[in-house]
Amino acid sequence: MTAAVEARGLGKQYGRRWALTDCTLTIPAGHVVGLVGPNGAGKTTLLNLATGMLEPTTGTVEVLGGRPAGSPQQLARVGYVAQDTPTYSGLSVADHLRFGAHMNPGWDAKLAQGRIEQLGLDPAQKAGKLSGGQRAQLALTLAIAKRPKLLILDEPIASLDPLARREFLQILMESTADQELSVIMSSHLVADLERVTDYLIVLVGSRVQVAGETEDLLASHRLLTGPRSDASALPAGVQVITESHTGRQSTFLVRGGAPITDPAWMAGSIDLEDLVLAYMGGASSARPALEETR
Repeated sequence: MTAAVEARGLGKQYGRRWALTDCTLTIPAGHVVGLVGPNGAGKTTLLNLATGMLEPTTGTVEVLGGRPAGSPQQLARVGYVAQDTPTYSGLSVADHLRFGAHMNPGWDAKLAQGRIEQLGLDPAQKAGKLSGGQRAQLALTLAIAKRPKLLILDEPIASLDPLARREFLQILMESTADQELSVIMSSHLVADLERVTDYLIVLVGSRVQVAGETEDLLASHRLLTGPRSDASALPAGVQVITESHTGRQSTFLVRGGAPITDPAWMAGSIDLEDLVLAYMGGASSARPALEETR
């Protein structure tokens, strides 16, 4: 199966600043991918390179086996909702649907109209009068109704209240199941990502820190707690991601390694937020970036 996104040595430079550096990863098709990282990490830059709105400074990127925005056919295969869930404030909901039909050869009018009815949106209502959640749902409807193979969402729910976020994610998951979409969604809201994603990419300081299927990543990481010691006391093959110490106790979040048999050490599982925060903290402490999980 062709990868959703394939990047090799991908980088983007603005003046003297690198917004993305040496990004090499393969995002398999058929996943709902969570792209997380702090502000300025390079998330939007990576997504804009994947949509063809930016040209790389170094390296290459392919989307669904082709060059981003390389042809009308390629453009039709990718749906995109930007950070501010853009709509045209002076146009009505119905105007947006007519515009979508005009711009997209694969437009599914029945799907678009059904989503608008499901959301309870008034077709005559101007977009500028809609709530933030309604505008986000309208933007998502426009992206989905073009029947893309890949849907790219850049912080689409950051400004929404909890109810609007839940409704947005519900529509997203329904559409993913109905259309067999691949989805890449960036967000700061790890708890929301945990509900809908099955693949994770952590991007910090313009570099990919870790990437892989969520279940595999969680299974390969452990929290080890025991008597105060340094990392040399841990089993062979363990990779320390973060560590903390008190006067009598040490805690390590580790990856890999043999099972712990020493009763002085207690091993525990982690959740997605633990994993994300560990890599964000490890990267900010100048820990080397890790290779992608295969």
